[in-house]
Amino acid sequence: MTVVFGILNVTPDSFSDGGSFRDVDAAVEHALSLVDDGADFIDVGGESTRPGADRVDEDEEHERVLPVVEALAAHGVAVSVDTMRASTARLAAAAGAAVINDVSGGLADPDMHAVIADTSVDYVAMHWHGLDHAVPDYSNVVRDVRGELKQRVAELIVHGVDPARVIVDPGIGFAKNAEQNWQLLGHLDELSSLETRVLVGVSRKRFLAEFAAEGAPATDRDPATATISALAAQAGAWGVRVHDVASTRRALNVWHAWQRGATA
Repeated sequence: MTVVFGILNVTPDSFSDGGSFRDVDAAVEHALSLVDDGADFIDVGGESTRPGADRVDEDEEHERVLPVVEALAAHGVAVSVDTMRASTARLAAAAGAAVINDVSGGLADPDMHAVIADTSVDYVAMHWHGLDHAVPDYSNVVRDVRGELKQRVAELIVHGVDPARVIVDPGIGFAKNAEQNWQLLGHLDELSSLETRVLVGVSRKRFLAEFAAEGAPATDRDPATATISALAAQAGAWGVRVHDVASTRRALNVWHAWQRGATA
């Protein structure tokens, strides 16, 4: 069964829901509603990674994230923490987080690999080319992303991380244009050769705007997100990361029912 990460941004400036859940009680209430909708993990982020976002300092990130992690863990919720900082990862693991979701794949903080090795959390290594989101000159985006993710996995193994704890993310929308995003999604099955789980995050991203009404808010991209979630599952993705859990869970349920029929 494909797992669903429900996005919970405890930030003032995330592109879709910034400022909505900065209060701990509001954040927990929303997270529990996402669990009711079918989320397997709640992915808590205290720092926006949208283009042009300013980095927050370490203490501010801790203040935003850790109380929410502790509260959700106390409710028995499986928590992922979206962070590029090793210190945040270590404290989040101690507070009850089960997964660290690092959009930099360990490139933003040289201590991250050691922290993951020292804890029992699973680790998402995303393909990354810096916070400026500048699109590099890929020779072949699918081959290049796969090769760089293979290197991230190898670095983790060298630091003592069990590869069974590693999840890779192709970084859709990060330093890729729309055509490259579609190429990666269309060849998602090629990441299976890395022998790790694969997480896909496309939720409400800009390249999906063509499937919503002109000028519509980012929430109008949820149907396209749910469709991609089902197609990603078909391509072998272990998990998807979304804002609107309910629509994606329904799409995944339809796909799983289709699969049952195909194998009956």
